[in-house]
Amino acid sequence: MKEFRLPDLGEGLTESEIVQWHVAEGDTVELNQIIADVETAKAVVELPSPYAGTVLRLHEAAGTVVDVGAPIVSFEVAGEPGAAPAITPSVPPASAPTTASDEHAAPNPNPAMDSATDTDAATDAAPAKREPNLVGYGAAVEKSGRPQRRSRTRSVSVPETAAPAATPVTALEPPAGSSAQPPAERPRSTPPVRKLARDLGIALETLTGSGPEGLIVRDDVLSAVGGSPAELPALHSSALHSSVAASDSAEPTAGPTAGVTRTPIRGMRKHTAAAMVASAFTAPHVTEFLTIDVTPTMELLTGLKASRAFEGTRVTPLTIVAKALCIAVARNPTVNSSWDERAQEIVQYADVHLGIAAATPRGLLVPNIKAAQSLPLVELARSLGSLTETARAGKTPPADLTGGTISITNIGVFGIDAGTPILNPGEAAILAVGAVRSMPWEYQGAVALRSVMTLSLSFDHRLVDGEQGSRFLADIGTILRNPAMVLTMV
Repeated sequence: MKEFRLPDLGEGLTESEIVQWHVAEGDTVELNQIIADVETAKAVVELPSPYAGTVLRLHEAAGTVVDVGAPIVSFEVAGEPGAAPAITPSVPPASAPTTASDEHAAPNPNPAMDSATDTDAATDAAPAKREPNLVGYGAAVEKSGRPQRRSRTRSVSVPETAAPAATPVTALEPPAGSSAQPPAERPRSTPPVRKLARDLGIALETLTGSGPEGLIVRDDVLSAVGGSPAELPALHSSALHSSVAASDSAEPTAGPTAGVTRTPIRGMRKHTAAAMVASAFTAPHVTEFLTIDVTPTMELLTGLKASRAFEGTRVTPLTIVAKALCIAVARNPTVNSSWDERAQEIVQYADVHLGIAAATPRGLLVPNIKAAQSLPLVELARSLGSLTETARAGKTPPADLTGGTISITNIGVFGIDAGTPILNPGEAAILAVGAVRSMPWEYQGAVALRSVMTLSLSFDHRLVDGEQGSRFLADIGTILRNPAMVLTMV
């Protein structure tokens, strides 16, 4: 019997939802046959079988959120030669013990500390060789020989009277009459959760973990942003499968209870919420607005639609705005950058990986067009159309959802004129495109009915100064007011 555990799908996630099984218990499957659809925080991924054999057991039902590394299906494999190597998840289970690598180290006088799990140490104590995987890994990688890290404990200082001065003493328990406290375990969490807590200014020692065996998860940190965990409802998906109170001892919730619908926070919605909170609390947002007469741009669109070169291609105001943004980035490169907190560096990008916010039935997605600045207008229009259609169908590959450098959100399609968009995490700027409206406008010394649009630019003030953001927005407005001005800007 071979057990298939949920692998890390290459996005650094700790859990995924099984959307649909394509096999049932007793079915015979071939190697690489698709056995399930799994929803990550960004997309639905097809999961292939790592073995050829018979399905003995499906450990989880469709609709269940499963932790990475948990068993999901068991196979009966006829012969070892026909089976692929078992998949080793890249994220160790929370209960996996940490092993010490130095066999000559002094024994720990406090055996109770040996059972403490340190996630960082568990990550370093990886197997000597990682086998190739059908999902989430590339070729086999040999371990680099880096020494493994032992579990860390905090020693307690000992008063000078506790031992003779000539004899160094390390005490794990305070002597009688001492006010020193016994060593405390480090709060258990994963590196991404620790980083989020650090970015939000939350001390993990003040939190109570809602994960397995007290593991502090992302939702525990997010709950602490608006109040203490005791004052806020738990956001962990496992606590939302029921619409009743978590326990009989919980205080009743004020307000009506009839007609209330509870929806588990999971998948893309959970990822989007965490990303927006992290962005809003780490990047100092500034938003500027510019209302312009875009009548010449609308006349240009009419001509493009009649052009043979654009036959069969959908051209919209967003197409022109996207091209204008790429041209403006070349003149104002600071908006196409990111903030590296760990290295204390500003990272500026040569290529414009243009993200387009797309509303889908599963939530908000921001897939991006790679090197958009190098595409001619007709290719950019086709890429925009293909990108949004794929996103709404839920088929966007993970590669298109990562690596964006600057984004556009088209709120005009909903009839909205302006807004204050939140930055896509890791990016320096996002442009909101408002609706095109016919309005009275000053034109050649008189009032005329013109096509008017409002642009809203939010930027990270750590990376982009007010002057730089204003010049960037003004350049986009110049192109939309008079597309012929591009000849003076490139």
